[in-house]
Amino acid sequence: MKITFSILLFLFCLYSCNKIDNSQDVADDEMIRNYLKSKNISATRTSSGLYYQIDSEGQGKKVNPTNTVYIKYRGKLINDTIFDKNLNGTYLSLKTAINGFREGLGYFKVGSKGKLFIPSKLAYGNNSVGKVPSNSILIFDSISVIEIQ
Repeated sequence: MKITFSILLFLFCLYSCNKIDNSQDVADDEMIRNYLKSKNISATRTSSGLYYQIDSEGQGKKVNPTNTVYIKYRGKLINDTIFDKNLNGTYLSLKTAINGFREGLGYFKVGSKGKLFIPSKLAYGNNSVGKVPSNSILIFDSISVIEIQ
């Protein structure tokens, strides 16, 4: 009896200690879904929680996470505040990009145009970076993949 109680207590502690707080993930997902609904946008959700929409399917080579891509984009927060944009085009190494950009652009080909809706855990998490507050959802629209190196 004493051993059984000890095992149960150990298992309870193990479960409790390993419990992951996913409240930010849940909140992000709800905010993204509400944003999409309010803007009448139909996007696909991935298992990581990222949402993407391909507006125009390209005919070129598919992007992979190790590429450097020449792209156009506009980055904004969930409240539509623009924090970054390069509508003339820029080179971006996906090796050093945030996880959401690396994953999301994997659904694009050269010539593709679309949008990414990136939960905070795939962006900067609980860190503030420049004009981006901690736990921010990032929206990249006006994405055009021009070239892959």
